[in-house]
Amino acid sequence: MTENTPEENSQKKFNPLMPLYFALILALGVGIGYYFTFNANFSGLQTPLTKKNNGNKINNLLDYIELQYVDTVNRTQLENKTITSMLKSLDPHSDFIPASEFSAVNEPLEGEFDGVGIEFNIINDTIRVLNPIIGGPSEKLGIKAGDKLIKVDGKNITGKKITSKDVFDKLRGKSGSTVNVSILRSGIKKTIDFKITRGKIPLYSLDIAYLVKPGIGYIKISRFANTTYDEFLDAFNALSKQGMKKLILDLRGNGGGFLRTAVELADEFLMDGLQIVYTEGKAHPKKVYNASSRGGFENNEMAVLIDEGSASASEIVAGALQDNDRATIIGRRSFGKGLVQDQIDLSDGSAVRLTIARYYTPTGRCIQKPYNKSLDDYYNEEYARYEHGELYSFDSIKVDKSKQFKTPGGKIVYGGGGIVPDIFVPLDSVKYSPVVNRLFYSGALNSFAFEFADKYRSKFLSSYKTAADFVVNYKISKNEISEMNSYLEAKKVSSIHITGNEKGFDQILKALIGRNLFDKDAYYPILNQNDNSILKAIDVLSSKK
Repeated sequence: MTENTPEENSQKKFNPLMPLYFALILALGVGIGYYFTFNANFSGLQTPLTKKNNGNKINNLLDYIELQYVDTVNRTQLENKTITSMLKSLDPHSDFIPASEFSAVNEPLEGEFDGVGIEFNIINDTIRVLNPIIGGPSEKLGIKAGDKLIKVDGKNITGKKITSKDVFDKLRGKSGSTVNVSILRSGIKKTIDFKITRGKIPLYSLDIAYLVKPGIGYIKISRFANTTYDEFLDAFNALSKQGMKKLILDLRGNGGGFLRTAVELADEFLMDGLQIVYTEGKAHPKKVYNASSRGGFENNEMAVLIDEGSASASEIVAGALQDNDRATIIGRRSFGKGLVQDQIDLSDGSAVRLTIARYYTPTGRCIQKPYNKSLDDYYNEEYARYEHGELYSFDSIKVDKSKQFKTPGGKIVYGGGGIVPDIFVPLDSVKYSPVVNRLFYSGALNSFAFEFADKYRSKFLSSYKTAADFVVNYKISKNEISEMNSYLEAKKVSSIHITGNEKGFDQILKALIGRNLFDKDAYYPILNQNDNSILKAIDVLSSKK
């Protein structure tokens, strides 16, 4: 046997892999040491997860986390997050409502809330009353548009970065409870103190109703709440007395609400016996909703406006009228929500909204858009429409040609992703000049309009007795432009100077001033004058005898 050379002995002695071997052995030793230490300390402790029983897995896990987690945990928050995650794994619209959010979530659908009854805006860190709600506690006490809220329950609330949520927290409360407010009114040096007893404040779902031209009515509904049908009947009857023969129903931006309310509204426009919608689910057999004989506008011409913000109950109404060849649907493809939720109220004040069925339009189409990808993809689908040009081109609308249906009149309609309009109206991206957009989104235009209206409020109200008078006769003049520029200079918005020729400037400023004087009765009629969807609807209805 030959002996190793000195070089070979040296290589064995200083093997470069030896440090790696030692590291592996050390790591293994630490791992084994940790394993035995862990088991030595805790192997005798029976945790909820090691119990041999058939208990609730989720509750056992929560018990284990609460007992063993390194830091203190809030079990209620953990439970809420667990339930929310579980429901969201089913579909995008099943959801959990914590007890702390229950009232705020349900208020828009219930049609009322408890509070003092004011519409407000926060301008220069000061709460300004836009309008007291008619019949509410504040209006009855004499609080007026333009008033500044200085104190609430003796605490100064000006000069701070106050938010809308802060205002809600301070002014809302149970009916019958009281809140003390101090207001500053233009022309009066001292503050005026009011003790307001909170009450039930109505939340209206019908934004505006008026005649856009002789014989053609316009009604805009923002959601389908408990009170929507009654609000509609009041507006409808008032317009009928003014000579309405045809109707534009605006459901743009209407995210839905109660199925029952949608059925009630659609019933007003459909002949007795015609199908409105049907629902069907695994545990819920097919249920058909048909029109009754009570409708008050079954034979008159009408148009329905929709867009990418029209969802759920809005799509039920639009789909029912389209499938029965009853109305011309105008605008852009609707959101695509065809899932029905049932709300279960829990003992702790929270609630679960669980999808229990799908709804189908009269031709049998389900217009629920796909949700087999992530929730982000689902909710960002509207932006995806914008990116591939659908908001500007009818040819870019993505429809599933395999889900094709035919109305009794022979019109082709599609399922699987919203209501496709009969007449497409692209998004108007050049309605306002870039300067006007900058002014609007910065808040400067809104703030100036409020200050200007408040400054000349008495003069305005003596010159224009009604909203309609203001809409027809008020014109933006050089005075408004001059004061606007002075306002911008005082606010150090020196990069913008208004000439008065900027596209859309006169219209938006007039609408904002009108809103501060006459609320929605001036605001919407002014904005709607150049609304392409409304103008198209007027053309369509005017051409039909």
